Amino acid sequence: MSKYFSFFPKTLYKPIDGGTSLDVVTNIMTRFKMEESFKTNSSVYYEYKIEEGETPEILAQKVYGDVERHWIILLFNNIIDPQYDWPLNTITFNNYVNKKYSANANTMIGETGTTWSRTNIHSYYKEIITTYNTKSDTITIQLDSATYANTGIGSSYITLSTGEQIKKEVNRLTKTYYQYEDEQNENKREIKLLKPEFAFDLIQEFRTVIK
Repeated sequence: MSKYFSFFPKTLYKPIDGGTSLDVVTNIMTRFKMEESFKTNSSVYYEYKIEEGETPEILAQKVYGDVERHWIILLFNNIIDPQYDWPLNTITFNNYVNKKYSANANTMIGETGTTWSRTNIHSYYKEIITTYNTKSDTITIQLDSATYANTGIGSSYITLSTGEQIKKEVNRLTKTYYQYEDEQNENKREIKLLKPEFAFDLIQEFRTVIK
């Protein structure tokens, strides 16, 4: 990250201690933004799934041959907070969940934030599976708890004039708080990577614009 900020312009800063001298500091408030049309151009990027434990620095070294170029990955994917906008590894994720839901846990019975999140329901769903000629189509609808409780489950059939049948199956599903958090974390693994051949031009453009 040190090389990234080395290209930022300088500015004068007056210390808050009331002194009269001015310091020359790096203006970290400077921003560089890519054109959205560039980031949606499928010819300049490819899709990538972040592996367990893979950091922006590790990925930058793998793709661009330099850990300092991790800012390209973050900027291209609109990642502002690399700590929580990037998928957490298993240990950090479990610590995060445990801390987030610790206030809900009943510590009198030895419950932790993690165990509470695994046993309490976050959301309710109705799943409709329609099957015709071995082909299935699934629709999942989120419900409130009352509607969920009154939703019937089971299978029904519609017989066509040809004698063929369409099967409609209705199921009730739930998602715990832990499953919800895990799903949110896993969704962050799907990112776009700027192809290496375009990285040099982007770096040159960045240096020109930022100054």
